[in-house]
Amino acid sequence: MTGSSRKSALRAAAVFTVLTVLFVLAVVWNINTGSVEISVSQIWRILLHRREIQGEIDRGAAEEALVSAYNIIWKLRLKRVLLAAVLGGALSLSGFLLQTFFRNPIAGPFVLGISSGARMFLAVVTIALSTRLASVPVAVTVAASFLGSMVTLLFALAFSGRVRSMSTLLVVGIMVSYICSAVTDFLINFAADADIVNLTHWSMGAFSGGTWRDVGISALIVLPTALTVFLLSKPISAYALGEGYAQSLGLNVRRFRVVLLLLSGVLSACVTAFAGPISFVGIAVPHICRVTLRSSRPILMIPASFLCGAVFCTVCDLIARTVFSPTELSVGTVTSAIGAPIVIWLMISRRRDPSE
Repeated sequence: MTGSSRKSALRAAAVFTVLTVLFVLAVVWNINTGSVEISVSQIWRILLHRREIQGEIDRGAAEEALVSAYNIIWKLRLKRVLLAAVLGGALSLSGFLLQTFFRNPIAGPFVLGISSGARMFLAVVTIALSTRLASVPVAVTVAASFLGSMVTLLFALAFSGRVRSMSTLLVVGIMVSYICSAVTDFLINFAADADIVNLTHWSMGAFSGGTWRDVGISALIVLPTALTVFLLSKPISAYALGEGYAQSLGLNVRRFRVVLLLLSGVLSACVTAFAGPISFVGIAVPHICRVTLRSSRPILMIPASFLCGAVFCTVCDLIARTVFSPTELSVGTVTSAIGAPIVIWLMISRRRDPSE
């Protein structure tokens, strides 16, 4: 191993160690912070000895303070922080795949109109069912937003096989986003006030409404997809070096482009379905990883993006629910406030660098 290779390996190890420590701290900090503070020792006890404590509660032998802390952790805070971690990792990884696809670090998970398509489908379903049901079931809203995301993705896939220019496909995605937004705005004119409030709240993004079932389903979708992306590290690396180089290695570029879009779409659709559209995470986090790793190698960027996205979203969710407590901000507001300056800095730095 050469000196530069050893230095890169040490740097990567340090980055992953720091990200892991930050993730653990973010989880504990999220659980500890709120209207009721829970000590770190009590948190670890409840997490590591859940069955024993549940038995004490069932027998009525547990202290009132322990019962309260147990309920707060398992019924409120833990599922929220885990949902933020899983979906944050998915959003960041989706952004990395799209940036690889477009060969542009400004590309993000929603450039193809995925979030706008989800919002449009959700508006249609909400307005259609509002006259028949007192409230639209959560399962229906999740299914509608997921379906809208996937339909928009399929539309993008259809165009990906017909256009050769990535910039053309990017423009098509932006135009689809505008069309979906226009249709949604038109439908909102005929919606009831309560439906307008619900759509507005959903469109700002939040992890607060998640259940343990949502955590399980999202993990069942996101984790296998993320593993598949990691297993494709080598062909992704070849594709990133140019289509000609990838073809010389025997890679079917057209088919592989479809695979990249499909994997990215599944990840971002899952986020949109369970938490609504959350902006700038998919653009900012992969760039943060490139800067800290000083490398764009997919075998490092894929796990780093996922882990950094999990840290980023759990911290942003903590800020959203505590900075103006008891008023809670939408997590999309916080990610935009933090992510937008990073994107602006990225654009300025790229413009100054003549090699970019």
